[in-house]
Amino acid sequence: MASLDDLKKRIASVKSTQKITKAMKMVAAAKLRRAQESAEKGRPYSEKMNNVILNLSNGISDKENAPKLLSGTGQEKTHLCVVMTSDRGLCGGFNSNIIKKAKSYFARIIDEGKELKIITVGSKGNDQLKRVYGDKIIENISFKESKNANYFDADKVGKMVIEKFAAGEFDVCTIFYNQFKNVITQIPQAQQIIPLKNEGEESSSEESYEFEPDEDEILTNLLPKNISTQIFKAMLENSASEQGSRMSAMDNATRNAGEMVDKLTIEYNRSRQAAITKELIEIISGAESL
Repeated sequence: MASLDDLKKRIASVKSTQKITKAMKMVAAAKLRRAQESAEKGRPYSEKMNNVILNLSNGISDKENAPKLLSGTGQEKTHLCVVMTSDRGLCGGFNSNIIKKAKSYFARIIDEGKELKIITVGSKGNDQLKRVYGDKIIENISFKESKNANYFDADKVGKMVIEKFAAGEFDVCTIFYNQFKNVITQIPQAQQIIPLKNEGEESSSEESYEFEPDEDEILTNLLPKNISTQIFKAMLENSASEQGSRMSAMDNATRNAGEMVDKLTIEYNRSRQAAITKELIEIISGAESL
């Protein structure tokens, strides 16, 4: 059994930790509000851009000479996976859920005999993947110095992906991130961005549009921007998911610390009572022997 002094130190230590986790929960809650607003505002723009590009692609007369970012290389031999995680920990299962989704995809690609290449965005994802897939990781990007998700960082990743595609380094590109639903629930996503794939519901609009200049020219300019836009959307979703997961994790940690303090306090009181009782027995026994 631990001594009274040890129990007192443990209680003080747990209380100190509880103060930290409670403060982290409050900070995460404040950041979550802004991150959630940004993610929700970014969804309509990214979805509309995807729909516009798909609408444009339907009007292309020469499908064989369509932009490669839209039609692809015609092969699926090499897959590039952009795994987007956080640079900071203490956020529950946020990073682990993305990695689990990505690993499932990796296993399928390797089983099919295809080549796998990985770009990690965020140090936590790189730390988990390099143990098994270290030889597959071709780039590791960290935006630890950036306070918030921004388009400049997303465009940096987008341009890197486009350059590698233009150099013929891969055929298919998929990004992995968490879609924010609420504080408790974040849904891991695998979104194919090259070649562009319609993964949502078909547009119900049957209206036809005339584009000026022609579809090919618009797509040539719009497709690279769409890559960065989809990556930016993923970063916004990740930012909200990270803060929501951290808030939930710190709330659980604070509650668990409170329960531990209660248990340790009971143990301390019992030990103290036992020590007092033992001393009284010794005093009474000594008095009777005289």
